[in-house]
Amino acid sequence: MNKEFIQTLYKRQKRAQALPPNQAIADWAFQLIGLLFPELADRIFNDEEEIEAEFKKLQQSLNHLLDATQACNDCNNDIIAQKFSAQIISLYETLKTDIIALNSGDPAANNEFEVIRTYPGFWAIAFYRIAHELLKLETPLIPRILTEYAHSKTGIDIHPGATIGEYLCIDHGTGIVIGETAIIGKNVKLYQGVTLGALSVSKNLAGTKRHPTVKDGVVIYSNATILGGETIIGANSVIGGNVWLTKSVPANSTVYHTPSIRVIENSNFPS
Repeated sequence: MNKEFIQTLYKRQKRAQALPPNQAIADWAFQLIGLLFPELADRIFNDEEEIEAEFKKLQQSLNHLLDATQACNDCNNDIIAQKFSAQIISLYETLKTDIIALNSGDPAANNEFEVIRTYPGFWAIAFYRIAHELLKLETPLIPRILTEYAHSKTGIDIHPGATIGEYLCIDHGTGIVIGETAIIGKNVKLYQGVTLGALSVSKNLAGTKRHPTVKDGVVIYSNATILGGETIIGANSVIGGNVWLTKSVPANSTVYHTPSIRVIENSNFPS
């Protein structure tokens, strides 16, 4: 093997930021979600003390993950783990609203148990909400690893920096993209293929509002694309499938795409 190439790789190795495997980070999130929702649990707890002890173990596990993350050497890992643990009740209450929205928003859903066990939308939202809380505590790397892990498993790409209100319903979900500075209100429903993205901007605008704002009660149908940090979708609006939007619409609007479709009968086709 070429000596210079080996030296190049070695230099990159020395500059690399050490952190636990992505699977270990995802496993911690899975354990937390499973503890919050016994529909996913692989064990039955005998008493309340066991559940409390499990929460303490999860806090310790988060602390260990932070300790093992080189990018978090300057973090106060104990404080991050403690503050995150203090938000678990709020996280649980918010996730319950998402489960209600998923169950009531999809006629094919038989019950909340089914939503929790099988719906990729629930998993993507749960990972996002955990990651978002960690990001608010200025945790490096781990929030993005969590949401990208969920993205790889569900096809739903939610940046941990996005701000999302209660009662989010993601129906089907495959191909949804929600950008870093997107703001989504309460009781919003998104179908597959929806993009809440940014217009093409230079890298020096990374810290600006680049993604749309979606107000309360909006429904966005499949493959709609809404772009731009100044784009606001007014409350209780309906955005139809395949719509492309780069400007705001007022509350209670209906926006739809009108394709031209022609059907030509082939008389030679056998009946």
